[in-house]
Amino acid sequence: MTVTAYIALGSNLQQPAEQVRAALAALAALPECSGLRASSLYITAPVGYADQPDFINAVARLDTTLSAPALLAQLQALEAQFGRERSFRNAPRVLDLDLLLYGDQRIDTLELSVPHPRMHERAFVLAPLAELAPALMLPQGSVTACLAACAQDGIRRLDIPPESRQG
Repeated sequence: MTVTAYIALGSNLQQPAEQVRAALAALAALPECSGLRASSLYITAPVGYADQPDFINAVARLDTTLSAPALLAQLQALEAQFGRERSFRNAPRVLDLDLLLYGDQRIDTLELSVPHPRMHERAFVLAPLAELAPALMLPQGSVTACLAACAQDGIRRLDIPPESRQG
């Protein structure tokens, strides 16, 4: 069964825009995944730990026949491949990949929570997600309604990467 998944991407180390673009290409090449579509890139202020560089964020949509745990494992393998280190919560990072949505499934395990429990509070996730699926319904309401309720200062669209828009 094919499921549509949404993945948040973020980076603030080692040429973050290039890291996110390379991660989009890697997502497009994942086994049992197809139809990648990517949002624009956004520059955003850090959340949580503020003493670090700004982030480059984006959201990708893809169709997959992987199970949610298998997709998560692939995302974590990509993070490791890109050199992700988990030194402390909200630390600077080369690449962060979060599984936001996996079809309409609700998953709550120690390893995975879907829908992502804090995405409705984060403009750096909602703005790029709204480009791809503005009418998409989250448990808290539509993507656009959640975005309108978020503080959006410190977020700015950078570009629309043409090579990443369609897969």
